[in-house]
Amino acid sequence: MSTQDPPINLTEPSIASRITELPELPFPQIKALWRKLFGTEAPTHIRPFLERRIAYKLQEIEFRKVDPNLIERNNRKIATLIKTGKLRKRDRDHRPVYGTILTRQYQDKEHRVMVSADGQYEYEGRAYQSLSMIAREITGSRWSGPVFFGLKDYAAKKKLNKKSGVAK
Repeated sequence: MSTQDPPINLTEPSIASRITELPELPFPQIKALWRKLFGTEAPTHIRPFLERRIAYKLQEIEFRKVDPNLIERNNRKIATLIKTGKLRKRDRDHRPVYGTILTRQYQDKEHRVMVSADGQYEYEGRAYQSLSMIAREITGSRWSGPVFFGLKDYAAKKKLNKKSGVAK
């Protein structure tokens, strides 16, 4: 499978469902899953510890397949941190991780948007290239999609410059 192919396999259960099932698995299966994922014997017999680490590892493996640019973005952040000593709050290319479901209550209706593997957004069975397009569809007026769905703080944009009294 190339990194361009979406990592969707309809015959395998989703990572979320596999993680949800961990507490139901018999302990020998938990230990076997540990061996398969980590290549070693389980370091402890404390089940919650093993379940949490297995859940993390499953997500790590899945999201590595989904977001091949993750390492590149992290390397850019590390380089910026080394060069300047601080990080920007968010990169301009920030998008929620594939599979994230954004919800917004608007006019007594809950609106749900899912982030697609190709970087688009799915709302009511249709694909959109931006959250702003969806926010406009919902409200009928122009909105910043990230602000509408709570990914960006609107108040931060409206901070006043103390000297001039002008919005930044």
